[in-house]
Amino acid sequence: MRRTSVLLRTRGLFTVMKLEDAIEHDSREMSSRAVFMGTSVPIELLFEFLQDDQTVETFLDQFPMVSRDQARAVLGASKNMLLCAARSWPW
Repeated sequence: MRRTSVLLRTRGLFTVMKLEDAIEHDSREMSSRAVFMGTSVPIELLFEFLQDDQTVETFLDQFPMVSRDQARAVLGASKNMLLCAARSWPW
């Protein structure tokens, strides 16, 4: 399994969060979808909130079991993967 860490910056301080500390698969679901670690909140729900012009704050208010660092790690990893893919895209 490939390990991914995300650098998080909060108020000028940097911390590293391993993506495997933010995400797990919900084995109770047949689809075994990705959820925030220690919760049953699907990762895709964060992106749906953002697509609907809602804020991360709104998401965290509605799902207080998800930590800010977990949400930021998922967004940071998504950004990194997108930028990496864009570099190798045949323009």
